[in-house]
Amino acid sequence: MLPERTDVLVVGAGPTGLATAVTLARQGVEVTVVDRLERPPVTSRAAVVHAYTLEVLERIGVAAPLVARGLRSPRFRVRDRDRVLATITFGDLPSAHPYALMVSQAQTEAVLADRLTDLGGRVLRAYELTGLDLDAAGAVATFAGGGTVRARRVVGADGMHSRVRELAGIGFGGPTDPGESFLLADVSVESTLPRDEVSLFLARQGPMVWAPLPGGVVRLVATVADAPRDPEAGLLQALLDERGPARRPDRITELLWSSRFRIHHRVAETYRRGPVLLAGDAAHVHSPAGGQGMNLGICDAVALGETLADVLAGAPETLLDDYSTTRRPLAGEVAGFADRLTRLATLPPVARPLRNVLLGAVSAVPPARRRVAMRLSGLTHRPARPGTARSPHPAVPPR
Repeated sequence: MLPERTDVLVVGAGPTGLATAVTLARQGVEVTVVDRLERPPVTSRAAVVHAYTLEVLERIGVAAPLVARGLRSPRFRVRDRDRVLATITFGDLPSAHPYALMVSQAQTEAVLADRLTDLGGRVLRAYELTGLDLDAAGAVATFAGGGTVRARRVVGADGMHSRVRELAGIGFGGPTDPGESFLLADVSVESTLPRDEVSLFLARQGPMVWAPLPGGVVRLVATVADAPRDPEAGLLQALLDERGPARRPDRITELLWSSRFRIHHRVAETYRRGPVLLAGDAAHVHSPAGGQGMNLGICDAVALGETLADVLAGAPETLLDDYSTTRRPLAGEVAGFADRLTRLATLPPVARPLRNVLLGAVSAVPPARRRVAMRLSGLTHRPARPGTARSPHPAVPPR
């Protein structure tokens, strides 16, 4: 049942919404999480948690149980069929997590939900937001069926088609075309590719990601002209034959699940309007190349949760504006990086030899290879002074 009042209403129970709620609950803030779905999804797009995200998750007590459920990948390779164009290693990253953690988004959500439960919280499900009235005291949220909740702050973590963003009147600029079409699937596959590394295949037809997951599962993500609603095993096999290894081709033995999605490159015009704040896909969407989307959303969430907790405890309201002005440029940077990776894959044939030489040069030069590894891992977003991710706010009274 919906409460009449709450300090913070979080709309959306994906990784971003759950991480926001866990961060707030740890600080003793009254937080209510709602989601329109009756049960959490068992399938998901994201499949990697990077080093910096794991460092952020350590702050809310989630990293260790998540690492226990995942597969550690020490390297990332860029390939053109059988040819390795570049190898990026994570083993020498300046982090306690020198790897990419391969784990389904569904598992990430489950770990976050367990942590929220441990803190006395829970997700209220099958509540669809229909209205949002802002006033000096915060906001009144209305739900299908007539229920209402008064909140001092509302967090929109409800994805690319965010109802919170729409009701708050926040623009979501970007192209008006249908967007890039992707299919994704989890498969069992006979393959000679290493089961501890991610491969990005660059093909004239578009990029394809081959990502191992625990239990011998492989996540495939590929751009296609127009993905069908439920991609079948035959189509996925054709993509592997077209873009994957040629000398010893992969063979799909079982299709576990498949789906499709479209992505625009968009960033919200602001992350804050009065008592409403945005995080994750509600604030930014882009190509999945590089596996950056969910990671950026989780880092948004912890930064926002910490800032909200401070403001609710008496810190200056302007800190919420600082959240928007600090996090929004990072979204533009990540979107640009993902777009460049996608463009690398779709260069015309005449430009591919030069591209391959340049990628090989990057891989062969340690400083360049390290810069790419730092960028992929998210460690370039780490605060300049480790251990000071949160600036102290003298105005905050003791709790």
